[in-house]
Amino acid sequence: MIFLKNAEEIELLRESNLLVGKTLGEMAKHIRPGISTLELDRIAEEFIRDHGAVPGFLGYGGFPNTLCISVNDAVVHGIPAADCFLKEGDVVSIDCGTLMNGYYGDSAYTFEVGEVKEEVRKLLRVTKEALYKGIEKAVAGLRIGDIGYAVQSYCEENGYSVVRELVGHGVGRDMHEEPQVPNYGRRGQGVKLAEGMVIAIEPMINLGKRYVFQDSDGWTVRTRDGMPSAHFEHTVAVGKHGADILSSFEFVEKELSRL
Repeated sequence: MIFLKNAEEIELLRESNLLVGKTLGEMAKHIRPGISTLELDRIAEEFIRDHGAVPGFLGYGGFPNTLCISVNDAVVHGIPAADCFLKEGDVVSIDCGTLMNGYYGDSAYTFEVGEVKEEVRKLLRVTKEALYKGIEKAVAGLRIGDIGYAVQSYCEENGYSVVRELVGHGVGRDMHEEPQVPNYGRRGQGVKLAEGMVIAIEPMINLGKRYVFQDSDGWTVRTRDGMPSAHFEHTVAVGKHGADILSSFEFVEKELSRL
């Protein structure tokens, strides 16, 4: 079942999603060669709790941490670890969730660690641009397939591949609600978008082939060919004339501009 949100609920969702954006901004201050992913996770949990929320991912489906931190060939759902240290040239996707006033926030950003190869930097740029191409189609009256087609066509035109096994989703009182929001599809196909739908759009795009596998930890999803992957995510409310982006990259980009 798809739960449409009223204006009051959307504002509560915005509050939770803005805190995710602020948490990602806090991560931008600390991402550097030599820091462990578990230390980033600790900083994020403290930051979220200090702002009156609880980590949305911690314990969700048994997940053991606050953040999903996925480095290089890890696509999503990477588990923070004390012995996993970021190094120069890495790319790291940080996916964060919060639960505040009964509603979830969910957003992700892929960061560069120091100097990154130009081909990988381009992958990140195109993936982020594809996210906004998808958001442009989150309009009442269009369909889920229009979002997926916008993401897929843009990424494939640039020579990248789209992960099929993982998709975006509805967001509300539960972290994962209906409908599913694939990053591939056909225009005019799928669930019809309606005003009040709140969905997470999250392109997961690979430099190499689209094929992935689940690591032995039971969580981390990696590219089968070992090539890097990028992941960007916004939670948006579908509107009559366009999407209302409830999460924010503003806090991240403000910090990155200082570097």
